[in-house]
Amino acid sequence: MLRLLGLLVRLVIRLKVIVVSMGVGAAIAYGLSARQASRTWGLDAADVGRELPGDGLVDEPDHVETRSLVIDALPASIWPLLMRLGYGRGGWYSYPVLDRAWRPIGPPSRRAGAATGTPDGDLAEGDIVPTDPDGGLVARVVEAERALVLYLDDATLRERLERQAAEGSDQARQVLDDLDEMPSFGLSWAFVLEPEPGGRTRLVERVRLRMEVGGAQRRALPFMGLGLFAVMRRQMIGIKRRVENAAG
Repeated sequence: MLRLLGLLVRLVIRLKVIVVSMGVGAAIAYGLSARQASRTWGLDAADVGRELPGDGLVDEPDHVETRSLVIDALPASIWPLLMRLGYGRGGWYSYPVLDRAWRPIGPPSRRAGAATGTPDGDLAEGDIVPTDPDGGLVARVVEAERALVLYLDDATLRERLERQAAEGSDQARQVLDDLDEMPSFGLSWAFVLEPEPGGRTRLVERVRLRMEVGGAQRRALPFMGLGLFAVMRRQMIGIKRRVENAAG
């Protein structure tokens, strides 16, 4: 177990969102009230059982988180924030630490509350939504004003690292060595916008995670689940506040 956690730490630049969520989850696990809140906040039984865009990217997930909230705005007002997700762009609208490069020196991302006119452009399928200066998650589903689904797995990560190592990156070579001992994984992160009566929109987020581990390592997955809940909750509230504040 300690060996696995050590490898995760060394992969932090490539898997920053996942690793931070584990740390946040471990802290939350000590509070009974927080654990209870994670079971109920933003949880709609109708959302949990239905299919959402991108579900097919991760078959037989070991952990699924589905949360939602209603925003007093149309999908057209929310979609631009999703198009600016990522390090060096609009940020993650969640904990500020996720918007930093995580290096001894280096610039932070633009603040997640940047003005809505930032020239980040639209995402297309296959584009990288960066988590750091060198990598990030792949946009696998982009349906304007409806759905954005980000994805990462060990094969995608390995391909990117091999390319960077071939270009002379010592850091990429080191992480490649560690990747040989990492369990296979797949991660999808969906953002779905659904119109509601009265000019409102339901924002639904779903994370599906597959990680081929067993025994004690599998028992640690609930800690990651608590962390994912913490990140998703903060992010969804952040998006809601930004959109509604912009609307006046």
